[in-house]
Order: sequence, then C-alpha cells, then structure tokens
Amino acid sequence: MPRFCLSSESLARPLYLDLMKRCLLNLIYDRNPVDRSVRPETWWGWPEVAHSMLSLKRLDNIQFCIERVLQDDVPGDVIETGVWRGGASIFMRAVLKAYAVGDRAVWVADSFAGLPPPNPKFPGDAGSDFHQFQELAVSLEEVIENFRAYGLLDEQVRFLKGWFSETLPNAPIARLAVLRLDGDMYESTMDALTSLYPKLSIGGYTIIDDYGAVPPCKAAVHDFRKEQQIDEPLVEIDWTGMYWRKER
Repeated sequence: MPRFCLSSESLARPLYLDLMKRCLLNLIYDRNPVDRSVRPETWWGWPEVAHSMLSLKRLDNIQFCIERVLQDDVPGDVIETGVWRGGASIFMRAVLKAYAVGDRAVWVADSFAGLPPPNPKFPGDAGSDFHQFQELAVSLEEVIENFRAYGLLDEQVRFLKGWFSETLPNAPIARLAVLRLDGDMYESTMDALTSLYPKLSIGGYTIIDDYGAVPPCKAAVHDFRKEQQIDEPLVEIDWTGMYWRKER
C-alpha cells in the first residue's frame, strides 16, 4: 500500500484558496480573461459570469491581510462595504473557513440596489453617473445564493442592507480587523471610513479598492486621513487598489 506524507494544513489550504480565487474570477472556464492587475487601455465592461471584478492581486491582498491579523491575533471581524455579486466577501469567508476560524464574522454591506445619485452635500461626487448603471445593482437574494453556491453561507456571514449613511453608523459591530472599502464615490467612501475606522483594531488593515480608478474615492481617503492625522503609508496593491495598516 502506498504511503503518503501530506499535511492537510500546509497543502490543502493554499490549493483551496487558489481554486476559490480562480472560480470567483471565472479563470477556470474563461480562456481569455481580462488582466485586471494592470490599468486597462479601454473600458472592459462588467464580467458576465465572474462573481468579482477584482484582480488576482487584490484577492491576494485580502488573503494577506486576513492571514496577518490571524497570525498577530488582531481582534475583530472583517467587512466589505460595496460587494457587487459578493465575490470578495465570499473570499473573506473562505479564508476564515480555511483556517477554521469560528469567532469572527464577515460583514457584507451594500445597498443591493446599486449606487446612490450624487448628494449635493458632497461636491466631489458632482457629475457621477454610477447610479445609472443597473449592472451594479445586485440583489441581496443573488448575493446570498452566491455564498450558498460556494458552501459558505452560515451564521458567520452578516448582511447590512441599505445606504451606508443609514446602516453603518449603528451597525452592531464591536471591532474590526480588516476593513475593505469598495464604494466608488466620495460619499460612500467617507461614510464607511467615518463610521468604521474608529472600530478598526490597532494592527488591522484598511483596503481601498477604488483609490486609483475613481478620483472622488481617492479624494475622500486623503481628506479623511488628513482630518484624522493618519500618517501610516499607503501601500499599492495594483493600479487601483491601496491599503494601509493601522499602527496607532
């Protein structure tokens, strides 16, 4: 009888997470995928099948941040604000599952109805037409079914439905270890930072998906960091994603 010397933790975990990334991005079946790790020369549109618009580098970053807070025992849950079809949030749950973490929740925050029209209170969003794109309006029911399809819908997944200005200030979240923002607009970005950054533990990570792609998002990040005197360096993930670690 052949003998196998395989460590399930050292071998199965990275294989599982790599497969999750490839499935979420539809790299398994799409033989000519768009490389989202570099800035496209022309608008490529929204993928028809993939559950995420992220690049592999941005999914790798989610894995890195969660693994680091687990390694360093940084307390708190993880959250994504702006989830589209749920791909990045699903991957967050997959990472926790792979490490058998049962005491941290994955918060999934979205209007599940697309983006809001520009608010006159936030001049930075003037002229934004994100609210006109129905492709960005993915229902809560569809996102729930996407979690279920991966076998990752359980009591550790918590949904926050509504505009960030209404749901995030009073969200029943005690502490966060990873805060991932994908709200595109100045208002959405500022709402998430204002409500959630104070709950981010020292040693936790803030990830900004739209920093390089959407100037109003970048402006909101700079305004918030200046107001809060945050001087931890911004680290580049790819052409649009940035993150920093909270040191104080």
